[in-house]
Amino acid sequence: MTLPIVLLHGIRLSRTMWQPVQDRLHHPAHAIDLPGHGTRRGERFTLDAATQAVADAIDAAGGQALVAGLSMGGYVAIATAERFPERVAGLVAIGCTARNSAMNRAFRAAAGLAGRFPRQADKLSAVAFRYVLPSEAAQAVFDGGFACAAMPDVVHAIAAHDQLAALRAYPGKVWLINGDRDPFRADEQTFLTACRDGQIVHLPRTGHVTTLADPDRLARLLDHAAGSIQAMPSRRSGLVLNAGHGADHRTRVHDPRLHHHGAA
Repeated sequence: MTLPIVLLHGIRLSRTMWQPVQDRLHHPAHAIDLPGHGTRRGERFTLDAATQAVADAIDAAGGQALVAGLSMGGYVAIATAERFPERVAGLVAIGCTARNSAMNRAFRAAAGLAGRFPRQADKLSAVAFRYVLPSEAAQAVFDGGFACAAMPDVVHAIAAHDQLAALRAYPGKVWLINGDRDPFRADEQTFLTACRDGQIVHLPRTGHVTTLADPDRLARLLDHAAGSIQAMPSRRSGLVLNAGHGADHRTRVHDPRLHHHGAA
């Protein structure tokens, strides 16, 4: 059975942001709306509710999946791997290796303003995404609308979660993917050290939001990750992917199968 991929969107966005990537994936993919976003606007975002939504999506996809998320979605993916390790066959965390830096404090302040003035924040977000993304990627973002009203709850929940403890607890394979210009890569080495079996992949000439600008590249990365997990002996023998408990494999080695440019 081909390993499915569950895709988690960024803050204030929705599952539709993944459509250009889904169109290019060879593995079956399921993008979901997290609480407070997309079709679930108006619900309160909590990390418990978000991780349960991911677990439900994994169950609907067959019981195990590669979980991949961008920004907020990456933080939720890490929390899901901690809470439901038997369901998360592998983890791809994109643009989410920053903790309590000055940049994060500034982001919390911006989220507070967005929560107070959500309509204005939604309009500003639309302008920003239209400016930085090519038309296909931008339209996919717009299709699901914006949910800036949810931002304060999201930032509060993520700030209260210990991502490093979560990564230390998770026994599976982890890919930490960052644009080389993304400020959210600030603590990537610390995150890598926390992984039992982790790898950093850098996307050249790429920032935070502009990770979405090249859906072909993202699809290649995700298909490669899912294929790598599917090829593991524990997958072939039908064993749950915690068989490697205690292993310690952390790398930054360039793998040309992952992308055509740049260094991991």
